[in-house]
Amino acid sequence: MPADEIVIRGAKVHNLKNINLRLPRNKLIVITGLSGSGKSSLAFDTIYAEGQRRYVESLSIYARQFLGQLEKPDVEYIEGLSPAISIEQRTTGGSPRSTVATQTEVYDYLRLLFARIGCVYCYGCAQAITRQSADEIIKDILTKLIGGRIEILAPLIRGKKGEYRDTANQVQKAGFARVRVDGAIYELGLFPRIDKYKLHNIEVVVDRLIIKPEERKRLADSVETALKVGKGIVIIACAGKDYVFSQEYACSKCGISYTEVQPRIFSFNSPYGACPACNGLGVKFEFDIDFIIPDRDSSVIEAIEPWRKGGRGYLMYYRSLLRQLCSSLDIDLETPFNKIPKEKQKIILYGSPELVGSRRYEGVIPHLERLFKETESEFLRYEISRYMSKAPCPQCNGSRLKKEALSVKIEGLSIYDTARMSIADALIFFENLKLNERQRQIAHQVLKEIRLKLKFCIDLGLGYLTLDRLSSTLSGGEAQRIRLATQVGSGLVGVLYILDEPSIGLHRRDSDKLITTLKALRDLGNTLIVVEHDEQTIRSSDWVVDLGPGAGRHGGEIIFNGPISELYKCRISLTAKYLNKELNIHPSLNPRAADGRNMLKLIGASEHNLKSIEVGIPLGLFVCISGVSGSGKSTLIYDILYPALMQKLFKSKVKVGRYRRIEGYEFIDKVIVVDQSPIGRTPRSNPATYTGAYSHIRDIFARLPESKVRGYKPGRFSFNLQGGRCEACMGDGIKKIEMHFLPPVYVRCEVCQGRRFNEQTLEARYKGKSIADALEMTVLEARELFGNIPKIKNILDTLCDVGLGYIQLGQSANQLSGGEAQRVKLSSELSKRATGNTLYILDEPTTGLHFADVDKLLLVLHRLVEKGNTVIVIEHNLDVVKACDYIIDLGPEGGDAGGEVVACGSPFELTKNNKSYTGSYLKKVLENE
Repeated sequence: MPADEIVIRGAKVHNLKNINLRLPRNKLIVITGLSGSGKSSLAFDTIYAEGQRRYVESLSIYARQFLGQLEKPDVEYIEGLSPAISIEQRTTGGSPRSTVATQTEVYDYLRLLFARIGCVYCYGCAQAITRQSADEIIKDILTKLIGGRIEILAPLIRGKKGEYRDTANQVQKAGFARVRVDGAIYELGLFPRIDKYKLHNIEVVVDRLIIKPEERKRLADSVETALKVGKGIVIIACAGKDYVFSQEYACSKCGISYTEVQPRIFSFNSPYGACPACNGLGVKFEFDIDFIIPDRDSSVIEAIEPWRKGGRGYLMYYRSLLRQLCSSLDIDLETPFNKIPKEKQKIILYGSPELVGSRRYEGVIPHLERLFKETESEFLRYEISRYMSKAPCPQCNGSRLKKEALSVKIEGLSIYDTARMSIADALIFFENLKLNERQRQIAHQVLKEIRLKLKFCIDLGLGYLTLDRLSSTLSGGEAQRIRLATQVGSGLVGVLYILDEPSIGLHRRDSDKLITTLKALRDLGNTLIVVEHDEQTIRSSDWVVDLGPGAGRHGGEIIFNGPISELYKCRISLTAKYLNKELNIHPSLNPRAADGRNMLKLIGASEHNLKSIEVGIPLGLFVCISGVSGSGKSTLIYDILYPALMQKLFKSKVKVGRYRRIEGYEFIDKVIVVDQSPIGRTPRSNPATYTGAYSHIRDIFARLPESKVRGYKPGRFSFNLQGGRCEACMGDGIKKIEMHFLPPVYVRCEVCQGRRFNEQTLEARYKGKSIADALEMTVLEARELFGNIPKIKNILDTLCDVGLGYIQLGQSANQLSGGEAQRVKLSSELSKRATGNTLYILDEPTTGLHFADVDKLLLVLHRLVEKGNTVIVIEHNLDVVKACDYIIDLGPEGGDAGGEVVACGSPFELTKNNKSYTGSYLKKVLENE
């Protein structure tokens, strides 16, 4: 076997049909094909899984006992594997401590940089604080004050009230003769009476001398004594001026001491650096008036939401108390809450120390705070928490750190200030940092690493992200590119990288940077296997593996395996036909016109980077929100428009981003978000349960003669209930093995062999198929089995319409990609009775879709619009953008340089706008049609 190849023989994982192939090493390899054709099965479940298994086997027996035995992928032979690293499309979970800076390791280097060259400033008076050794202090005095007459003073009292007669006596007993009180020298025997109500500064005079080289020993002895008495601080008075020197980080003016500046004090994950009030989270949960009083136009008696729910006695007591309070404050109970004077609103919310009748009124918010702390009921605590929202920690103002850490600055900026910068701005700051020679020597290597890591992120189109952005708020594509940037920065050689659609979430303008980065990784001596549908990435690859010909059981075969130049000649490849433009996704030649009558208007949107923009969304059309990465698309739709509509239409208690007003929402009946979040997080969730098909299927099995004889009800065929399920795996069909420092692994249950049910339940059969057989069927196969049952057929038809005919009915939610999960949700909505006037919001619905699948999806979305609904998609895929009726393009750049409406109109109108990046790329695409 040649050393420059990866050889795979007999791969049969999932739907792979005993395939054999050879892949070149140190190349950029793209695996493409229809959704469900077996791309992930080959890349992740075969190649990566075998690489991971071999890694575990290479460990010692002692280490392996903690990891368990990994199941070998169903493949006969793989040779030529390098150590494999998988970079998938997933967010890093919900940890509130993980940020872009910590994930890219930039924050580790920032902590080191600030610890080594940062200047400490007093948080009390903003005075710079320096630290020197005794030798350095003596050398400094000899250099700066040679020939001068000086007094060496040790500070005793700094800015404190008192008479200090006892302090003077103690100093005199220690052998000193003079003190300086508020700038005047006194003999200790003549210590003055001082006003104990005023602030005073008192220093003991240790020595007086003229600075000469021959006096070095005396100077050194006196300075040492002063440092000891003054607890690390010495003051040299010369010619009416004080020179303060410190051995410790301590403010000579305020007397505030600082701990030694070490990297750990800048960590919000360490008790040495984390703000004690919020434990380094930067936020605290507080009661939110908008949630407590969602409708301020309601009467005062009806406005307080928590006092409209609960037990009868509870409600009567607090409503009675509220009536008495309103009577004493001369407030009519029918007065709208927002018409009550502010000071009286404050009393209702926060209480009053005065008695109301014979009782004290504690206020709505103090009452809820007390209940939240005192209750032992988790249910009640959960109910009360619904009236709370996150707010910046009042002690650290959201910085997460102690004030000591924030007092260390470089060029006037704290570590928190730099973390708030975008990656692009941070690179500019660190490239233009002005340092002295000593600082340059210390910081050279650290700055080099920071700049490199920031540059890698910018090269991957992430320059708009701020360093303090929470990892949990990143999209799947952003999270993947963050991990990719970390890998590029690691400089590893001889590694096999496996990536899942890294182009997701990238505007066409940024795709070139991504491809350059992938090629740079390859040129280091690594092999890259990329599961991808993006046309640019496919054309830029060295080698292509095209799987098909169909999806699910109709896929799993090698259609093409070879260099990209040969793919164009392959007559049986669907991918090749789209690349050669033999097949095409046609633009909307006659886009529906925006008549200007039914328009949803959002005015003054100014959340995050949005520049108080006005956006008009024509209703009844297929609308695309486009723009470069970070231009404000998700902020506009998910942070403002969607929650604002939920508030207006359904009185929902959700936080809405900043905007002035919204118009036209009365033309909308429903708002449905179809996102890429999982349809469930456990093996129990699957397409059949999510779409409701499984309830009907269980009813059919319960009506079978065999079931009636045995007394089986629909619950017998549920894997969530005892009775019919396999108790060994609790109906999961698989068991979870924790891998400690590796991701958990799921293995098939040895009792039911993955079928989820016990033997008795499986004996009930419909047309020869058990309930487990039905769940193992693909949607297409199940449609044939249940074709005469309208309720089930309607649901399965819509799953096929969105291109999911290949997935199994019982396929676990954690085995579905983000794109598949989104289409399951879309099909669920399509199968419901149409009402019209519904607003559908989709975020990058083409994730994971081949050209042919995009074509199918567009037909479904246009079908929704034809029924009188409005569809809004956030999308970069130009095949979708050109098929829309109306485009709103945001930009012109990402981050602070974005947040404006660059262009609006039909696809053809957008191509005429020279300021729009989307328009310029769209123009090239339409010219090639």
